[in-house]
Amino acid sequence: MNDLTRSASRRWWALALIATAQFVVIMDTSIIGVALPQIQNDLGFSPEGLSWVFNAYVVAFGGLLLLGGRLSDLLGARRVFTAGWLVLLAGSAIAGAAGTVWMELTGRAVQGAGSALIAPSALTLLMTIFGGEPRELTKALALYGAAAPAGGTAGVFLGGVITEYVSWPWVFYLNIPIAVVAMLAAPALMPTGSAQRGSIDVFGAVTVTAGLALAVYGIVRAPDAGWGSVEILVALGAAVALLAGFVVIQSKRRTPLVRLGIFRTPQLGAANVAQLLLAGAWIPMWFFLNLYLQQVLGLGAFASGSALLPMTTVIMIGMIAVGPRLTARFGAKPMIVTGLFVLAAGLGWLSLVRPDGNFWVDVLPASLVAAAGMALAFVPSLGTAISSARPEEGGLASGIVNTSYQVGSALGLAAMTALAMSMGAGQAGDTQAVTDGLSAAFVGAGGIAVAGGLIAAAILRGRRAQREQNTTPAGTNA
Repeated sequence: MNDLTRSASRRWWALALIATAQFVVIMDTSIIGVALPQIQNDLGFSPEGLSWVFNAYVVAFGGLLLLGGRLSDLLGARRVFTAGWLVLLAGSAIAGAAGTVWMELTGRAVQGAGSALIAPSALTLLMTIFGGEPRELTKALALYGAAAPAGGTAGVFLGGVITEYVSWPWVFYLNIPIAVVAMLAAPALMPTGSAQRGSIDVFGAVTVTAGLALAVYGIVRAPDAGWGSVEILVALGAAVALLAGFVVIQSKRRTPLVRLGIFRTPQLGAANVAQLLLAGAWIPMWFFLNLYLQQVLGLGAFASGSALLPMTTVIMIGMIAVGPRLTARFGAKPMIVTGLFVLAAGLGWLSLVRPDGNFWVDVLPASLVAAAGMALAFVPSLGTAISSARPEEGGLASGIVNTSYQVGSALGLAAMTALAMSMGAGQAGDTQAVTDGLSAAFVGAGGIAVAGGLIAAAILRGRRAQREQNTTPAGTNA
């Protein structure tokens, strides 16, 4: 094997590790779903507190992603990538061995912190390895993008198998051997990268994470406590104050966690809005579809995970084989806009689910339409967000786009959970009421997708506008 062949082979092995990273960090959001009842029984979670087994991971993940991106730029992507796996391993061990509620939530938060280091550094490494070859970059982003929905569905499937045939701690212990292999492989496969000089805005990271946590808490608690209650008003008011304070802090610091000027980069802000709203529609759809399969159709853990495999297959084929060709022909904007509207159509179809329905009529066709929409929109919006930034800010751009997706996931799911509960989804045993609540959540998620499509159509630039921007002489106001 000559040096050129060896180098090409190593690149694709590196991509396999990067895709595995994306697969695992998304899998960890879904693998606990089927295990939650057993975790509740063994550790004594209240029904309300149980949701924080999910939220502790997502809030830490989403809130610390910007810090992860900044660290990736300052310390080098490979170093942060490897450190992230070590932190994820530690969090997985704590969560699996937990004997109390707080130890479980601590383990989940540590897992989220590890994922917040892994995700932006993985994208930075991908851009470093493939950024110089646009055709190869498109393929790499497609494989990376397909790993996310594959991880989400695999999490449901594996969570069901492990919970049913082993025990719930192993949904966390599963990460440990993967993390060990990743830490051993990274030095051999990943480029060293260059570190930069600068400081780390820890206060900014704490502020944005606390603001996000309070926002999710307020939205999740509102159906029980009441939107006008003092508890909710204080939580949401504090969230707004903290997030506003974060923006002020970033505008004043010489070396901020997020250089606010990066959002003036053409396409970057618009693509991040598309990612946020795409996640805000997709994650609630996946979550409530799983509930419909189990609580209404009566499928077991293994059968529910299996029922989502056709949807995952469509997504992977769409992202890897179909999407890149269509994007090359029509451009990113038409793909993103069309994908969001197709996702909305699938969600609208899912809202017609019946209490006496079945998988073949009520779930399969609508879920495949929704999956096609996700496949069309995800990779073009991700690629646009990452490629718009300057090379030296690749880690920051990766952190921002991952943050957009995770914040959209957390807030979208929290809002649709509140809507579903208010419409009857919490009335266990009343199949009609549960179905009405889930249907309302599908309608709400569809509205988010429609909003995303309209906003993307209005603010994303098409190919012609980008060509005009690129050919405008320096110093001229375009």
